[in-house]
Amino acid sequence: MKKSPLVILLLTVLLDLIGFGIVLPLLPTYAKDLGANPFMIGLIAAIFSIMQFIFSPLWGKLSDKIGRRPVMLISIFITALSYLIFSQADNIPLLIFARGLSGIGSANIAAAQAYITDVTDSKSRSGAMGMIGAAFGVGFIIGPLVGGLLKHNYGIAMVGYVASGLIFLDFILAVFFLPESNKKAEKLAISMFSRKGEGDGSTSFLKAKTDEYIDGLKLSFSSKPLALLMIANYIFTFAIVNMQVASILLWKEYFMASDQQIGYIFAYVGFFSVIVQGGLIGRLIRKVGEHRLFLWGHLFTFAGVFFVPFIPQDTLFSYGLLILLCFAIGTSLVAPINLSMISLYSYKQQQGQILGLSQSVNSFARIMGPFSGSILYGMNFHAPYIVAGLLTIVGTFIALALFKYKIEALEPAAETESI
Repeated sequence: MKKSPLVILLLTVLLDLIGFGIVLPLLPTYAKDLGANPFMIGLIAAIFSIMQFIFSPLWGKLSDKIGRRPVMLISIFITALSYLIFSQADNIPLLIFARGLSGIGSANIAAAQAYITDVTDSKSRSGAMGMIGAAFGVGFIIGPLVGGLLKHNYGIAMVGYVASGLIFLDFILAVFFLPESNKKAEKLAISMFSRKGEGDGSTSFLKAKTDEYIDGLKLSFSSKPLALLMIANYIFTFAIVNMQVASILLWKEYFMASDQQIGYIFAYVGFFSVIVQGGLIGRLIRKVGEHRLFLWGHLFTFAGVFFVPFIPQDTLFSYGLLILLCFAIGTSLVAPINLSMISLYSYKQQQGQILGLSQSVNSFARIMGPFSGSILYGMNFHAPYIVAGLLTIVGTFIALALFKYKIEALEPAAETESI
């Protein structure tokens, strides 16, 4: 593994996620202070994932063409600008614009994942992907604590300034220390906006995006293991988000936990996620392999979601913590291994495009999951967790089905087995 560029990449990702974590927990109350109704609050929360869903495959494919470095630099700068706009967002339209712009910039995760595939070999890739997961954990431990402190003492504008400053530091580090990893990237033609041949040149932006997704889906579903991994990615993410949206309500209304105790729960889960993804996953991969860990991750996650609403009300900080430990372990295994296996099964020269599609699948699940979770919780507070558990069982069967496929990247011209 080429450690030096990977360290810089992970540091930029970490700073980006801390900035994200600083702002995210404050959004609902701030939107409400601006006069947003429940629908608008939901839109403000969802617009980030919507933009990620749209732009992740575009950033990924562009990084295949012009290189990872320029894509990372452009997207990081966009993110820094979005938080600066957030600091001045004293009305709902501007707040929506700031969050949408932030989603566009933060959609660079596909390019970051492709960067990892460039600088790692197959043996170390899952460990490197796990480090991105660990950065998520650290970001969500540090970010909300810093954001709450800043808002309480200095106001919402300072929250935006600090988040923007962190991302701008991220940009400076990338400018000076992040080298290009995609040595085979095609150079962007000077006439990239000109059109060859006849035609009215009026292809719409929406049609271009639709074509991108169709191409990505055809590419991914031209191989059974890739198709299975994309499906597993969607249902697992949907299951977790479907369950998470109901968690705070359940902890408050059923287990009578205070806001401070809920903060401790998030820190507890984040702490073990960092341990698993930041250190253990690479060693476990070398000992038992991706396929077995992918299976175990689904089983741990099932235990960590299905049983949550069935424990006695006074056992949240005993039995509940044991169940949440299973949740932390399971989710910390499944997500990075899914990404690693997608990259390992991908076509060699199209990993950025495929990883971008994977991130969009993930974002789409994050858009749809909250609606499912809130509706199910309103019907019966057990329902989101039962649905999440059943979906992880489906993922378990997919993990078992993947055992028969040897892990190897596909050549661009190779014939693939159609699903």
